[in-house]
Amino acid sequence: MPLLARTVNTPLVIEVRRGAVADLGPLLADRRISAGGDVAVVVGPGQGEKIANLCQPNLGSADVFMVTGGTIDAANELGDRLRSGHYDAVVGIGGGKTIDTAKYAATRYGMPMVTVATSLANDGIASPTASLDHEGGKGSYGVHMPIAVIVDLDFVENGPDRQTQAGIGDAVSNISACADWELAHRVRDEPIDGLAVTLARTGAEALVNHPGTITDDGFLTTLAEALILGGIASSVAGSTRPASGGDHEISHAIDRLYPGTASHGEQVGLGALFCTFLRGEPERFAQLAHCLHRHGLATDPAGLGLTDEQFVEAVQYAPRTRPDRYTILEHLAMSPTETRERLADYAGALRDHLD
Repeated sequence: MPLLARTVNTPLVIEVRRGAVADLGPLLADRRISAGGDVAVVVGPGQGEKIANLCQPNLGSADVFMVTGGTIDAANELGDRLRSGHYDAVVGIGGGKTIDTAKYAATRYGMPMVTVATSLANDGIASPTASLDHEGGKGSYGVHMPIAVIVDLDFVENGPDRQTQAGIGDAVSNISACADWELAHRVRDEPIDGLAVTLARTGAEALVNHPGTITDDGFLTTLAEALILGGIASSVAGSTRPASGGDHEISHAIDRLYPGTASHGEQVGLGALFCTFLRGEPERFAQLAHCLHRHGLATDPAGLGLTDEQFVEAVQYAPRTRPDRYTILEHLAMSPTETRERLADYAGALRDHLD
């Protein structure tokens, strides 16, 4: 008998709204994640501790753990502390570093994990990966997808605008990542997952075409959904392929060569725009350029604080960051001189569309 369906792992609960945090306790009980509130609440600096205090009355005997740094050592230390207790679930409250630390620690000891996001800076809120720093730089580790994802727009709104802008860059970069995956499928016959592509691209397209701004609940909801869909797409694909292409390679190269340049989302947004230009997609290039520009993200190296020559060096180094991945950068295999020439052409195309 042919296989007519497949099972797809997704969170049991996804809630994006104002006031969601106040209902965290009842949500955990109603969904049978934790009836008695025996959970470990992991918070980071900033809004996380404030939210934990807000949730405490509804979480019964919850224990609160403070983490900082977003490092593999911090995640392992948290895991050791979690092992000493008896918890129904781990609730990670905060930004990307806190959530990734909690995801890794929970996975290490087989505990279900709930994400409570206070910012929309990247797609880590629902992804099956954790990005953590170690002595050699930054590593990406496979983890269990969160069993529930909560985004309270009240706290997102109170966070820095730059975090939300970074999330826009990360979400729309999925369009470029999927195009790179399709290129690898055509050129190298790399297997491609149509459902993963559909999920990643649908969320990104909705965001690119949304007329609102980061002050609108409708736009923030669409951004949150795009980031969540990107994370689910990676779970469906079994890799980060639908959310990471040449755009991420460029960002990883910038991190390696010029650490501290900008946020991940800002860098992958610019990387996606440049890769779209390299693929020769003028309509898509114009669409992404207008989106990034309208929301205040960088559209050229200077916008990240890089010189053109530094960006050229990052593009040259980029394929070394993911030697197993085939993107437009590997396809073109440009020399430094060719990269400079294409960057000059790119700058001209930007002027034509944005001036």
